[in-house]
Amino acid sequence: MSLSRKRRKELKRLRSSAEELWGNQQQVLEEANAVAREASRQLGHFTREEVVPRVRTGYHSYVRPSVEQAKSLARSAGDGAERTLGNALGSVLAIGDIANDARVRRAVERVSPRSAAVVQEKKGAGFGTYLAIGLGIIAAAGVAYAVWQTFRADDELWVADDEPGPGTTTPPV
Repeated sequence: MSLSRKRRKELKRLRSSAEELWGNQQQVLEEANAVAREASRQLGHFTREEVVPRVRTGYHSYVRPSVEQAKSLARSAGDGAERTLGNALGSVLAIGDIANDARVRRAVERVSPRSAAVVQEKKGAGFGTYLAIGLGIIAAAGVAYAVWQTFRADDELWVADDEPGPGTTTPPV
């Protein structure tokens, strides 16, 4: 393919202007990178000089006192609960020890021989056991029904994937 002299001259000018444009773009990119580096450096200085001290001050004036207060409240509540639970458990164990003591049993039998015979250990399932079993069965049935409702196939819940566009008509239902 042979080009006329005029076309070759135009192509040469076009190529030189494209190379000049490419060089200008490279220069602009280098300047943009230099500006971005400087902005990053300035942001680092700003963070160290302004943001970090303010965050530190806010932490020491607002967060830390609240955390210390919550810690002391939790510690005192834990100590109180430990004392209360320890006292209650100690009382229960002491009462159990006293009730199992043979001397106390003999003293109770001397005072009231019938009261010692009336207290008997219960054997077998009572009303509460049957009530708990019934409630457990009802709860299991409720869970089974909820699972069934969740996994059953319901065509009305599904939405069609492709809806007709603005230029198409829908067939009558």
